[in-house]
Amino acid sequence: MPKLRPGLLFFVLLLSALFVKAQKADSLKKDSAKIDTNQLNKYRIDPRKNALPVIVRPIVIQPEFIPVIMLDYKISYWHKAINFALNFNQSAFSNNYSAGGVNAVALGTNFDFKAEYNKTPFDYTTETNLIYGISKNKGQGARKTNDRIFFDNKVSSQVSKHWSFFGSLTFESQFDKGFQYGTGTGASATPDLLISNFMAPGYITESVGLEYKPTKYFDLRFGTGTARQTFVLDTTIYHNIPLNYGVTRGKTFRNDIAFQVVATIDKDLMKNLHINARYALFIPYGSPLTYVTHRVDATLIAKVNRLVNVTINGTFLYDKTTSGQPQGTEGLALGIIYSFP
Repeated sequence: MPKLRPGLLFFVLLLSALFVKAQKADSLKKDSAKIDTNQLNKYRIDPRKNALPVIVRPIVIQPEFIPVIMLDYKISYWHKAINFALNFNQSAFSNNYSAGGVNAVALGTNFDFKAEYNKTPFDYTTETNLIYGISKNKGQGARKTNDRIFFDNKVSSQVSKHWSFFGSLTFESQFDKGFQYGTGTGASATPDLLISNFMAPGYITESVGLEYKPTKYFDLRFGTGTARQTFVLDTTIYHNIPLNYGVTRGKTFRNDIAFQVVATIDKDLMKNLHINARYALFIPYGSPLTYVTHRVDATLIAKVNRLVNVTINGTFLYDKTTSGQPQGTEGLALGIIYSFP
């Protein structure tokens, strides 16, 4: 076995010593690192305990009053409506027109004004309806086709949602003379008879009672205490009307106490179709049921456009003091209408 040289032996020992030292140093570093980590874990900073202080202030909400300048608006309790219709009809024929015919001209007017003051519980309503029509046929004089004056005032005080106490005053008559035109020609001709005139007849009706009004366009009155005065101021018609409108011949005035029912409707049936109708039932106290009076007045207006319209108006009447049979009139016309608002 060869012998190691002293220099080589020293170098081997030195390397061994350095290797062992490096092993110990590395072990110490690992132990030191482990100890440092434990120390950090032991003395770590808790952010919940060392966070910066936060000052929380309660939120207080207070109302602030801002000054408001009132606009110059006024409340109006009035509601007004005006309808004016003018209807014109005309026909003309040549002298040799084979189908024949009579030249004619007709003019009709209808004026309706309604105003209402409503400030709960008080209500005041006034309505005026004026109708007049006239026609002229060739060979004949001018003849009336329609004639009416109607004026109604009503004051009411509400006692519940749909019921009110009311008091009303109504006036009704006509503008012009009315005739029963004669028939026949020559010796067999019968003369025209004057059967009506302004305030012949004329009616003034006062009524108090209860009113039922479930909607704005319909109301029903029960006049438990109603008085009606009938006037016949034109004494020349006495002998032409058998019962003289209920007024004793030789007098111009009659008073009746009665129970009255009045129903009215004023409504747009659709966009361009409007109806205004009134039904009046008059039952005189102390008189036979044959003297009960029924009257229906209705006007139907169909608007073609803003100005042009078709108007249908009619009246049905049963009043024994004027005739023993039911009476009626109807008119259809095309014309112009003005409405406000």
